[in-house]
Amino acid sequence: MGYPRTLLAPDEEIVVDSHPHWKALIGPVIVAALAVAAAVVAGMLVTGSDLTDTTQTVIGIAIGVILAIVVIWWGIAPFIRWFTTHFVITDRRVIFRTGVLTKTGIDIPLARVNTVQFRHGLIDRMLRTGTLIIESASDDPLEFEDIPHVERVHAQLYHQVFDTIDREDGPARPTTPPPA
Repeated sequence: MGYPRTLLAPDEEIVVDSHPHWKALIGPVIVAALAVAAAVVAGMLVTGSDLTDTTQTVIGIAIGVILAIVVIWWGIAPFIRWFTTHFVITDRRVIFRTGVLTKTGIDIPLARVNTVQFRHGLIDRMLRTGTLIIESASDDPLEFEDIPHVERVHAQLYHQVFDTIDREDGPARPTTPPPA
């Protein structure tokens, strides 16, 4: 699901619209799989024990509740956060939005962007992701992690900032040649 076009200014065009890289979901998937495996093992141990049927049922319900909490909290919630996080570059600004119940966001006008950097290690390079660092006028640098194709996004943002500076400066004034 892309960034809602209704939230853009008239004639504002989207250049980049992405969610964080899918690597952000690796941990939650592993946690959910381990939780299910642990619940299955615990269930088998309870079923094979000499406990009464009522005790086995109560322990089985407790295992199910704990499994549901772990899968929802550390498995499904991170996916929903990932899905509702948007990193958008338009021809006028950089937009970052995240959250479901409590939304947070930041807009950086391209005219205020001073420096654009990226950082990615070996694993990030293999997965084609990284951290984009944007320094705007009078603010501490903002770091946006897990940006897919960070080098391409970096180049596109730089070009948009450069185009914005050119638009603000206006057309070049014709210069008259010096007298001969």
